Amino acid sequence: MLIVMKKQASAEEVRAVCDYIEGLGFRAHPMPGALRTAIGVTGNQGAIGQDTLEELSGVAEVIRVTKPYKLVSRDVKEEDTVIHFPGTNASIGGKNLAIMAGPCAIETREQAFTVAEQVAAAGAQFFRGGAYKPRTSPYAFQGLGEEALKIMAEIREAFGLRIVSEAMDRESLALIEEYADVIQIGARNMQNYSLLREVGRTRKPVLLKRGMSATLEELLMAAEYIMSEGNYQVILCERGVRTFVDHTRNTLDLSIVPAVQRLSHLPIIVDPSHGTGKRNKVVPLARAAVAVGADGLVIEVHHQPDKALSDGAQSIYPQQFADMMGEVRQIARILHRDIPDGIRIEQEVAGLAVASSHAAKTR
Repeated sequence: MLIVMKKQASAEEVRAVCDYIEGLGFRAHPMPGALRTAIGVTGNQGAIGQDTLEELSGVAEVIRVTKPYKLVSRDVKEEDTVIHFPGTNASIGGKNLAIMAGPCAIETREQAFTVAEQVAAAGAQFFRGGAYKPRTSPYAFQGLGEEALKIMAEIREAFGLRIVSEAMDRESLALIEEYADVIQIGARNMQNYSLLREVGRTRKPVLLKRGMSATLEELLMAAEYIMSEGNYQVILCERGVRTFVDHTRNTLDLSIVPAVQRLSHLPIIVDPSHGTGKRNKVVPLARAAVAVGADGLVIEVHHQPDKALSDGAQSIYPQQFADMMGEVRQIARILHRDIPDGIRIEQEVAGLAVASSHAAKTR
């Protein structure tokens, strides 16, 4: 159910309606918009007395929502959700495109700082890096854990990049929440409902990747799990699905971008690195993702991809990333969108960062 408040409804009237809903044993989700506040109601198994709700002060109308995903739907919030990061040029959704870049996994401090410096200079606003790696083989590199998160926290301090990292389970979630600015839920965990509920109780933005065989509705329902717990800062991510083709690691489904935007107010970004699994396909599909209207990109970048401990074959070189940024800027302008300018990195700051990494390595 959706309760639409009057345009002139006060904050006190909105709170009073929420209190009334919660007094009935349900959950109220106020969603402020440009012209109105809508209150989504969850937890009710049947109809609530519509006439009574319409009599409450400040209520304009009560609408029954028939979709299984309610808070995710444009029925609840017509305007696009934009997630801001105060004090930075970073945002997700809206006019600006969000660019997330970095290695699949943090391997060493020197590696992380080398890549971070170059992607920041090229225009990335977010640094993505794995501290905990879900790998197909139990013998493959599993990540550095908290050590990697500490390195990324230093990168945020040095270059002003917001940090994105994946939580694999409840244990790693606590540390990711402490160190990162965006909590990533990977494809393998898209339907880990207990983890989704736990992430929903945090108040940090969540990057939710589409499962390897998930339908559009399943992706939106996974987002609903997070939002039902009170966290409305959800970013959807298309990262390719399993099909019968063998010329690419996955099939990147760019058609899901306009499909999501028709049904949901949440931003959706595209990961062409996992979506293709091959370096020579990443840049062309990144260009296509921006052209189709994606709200951003997640790109794996490594300065020595042939030596990478994880997903080197799909990681592009820093110069390729810089060239790609120039191309997607031009495509974005055609669509009346923009990518904020790259961060100007003072040479002494960058030099100190790399020098300290060398010092740490020789200890």
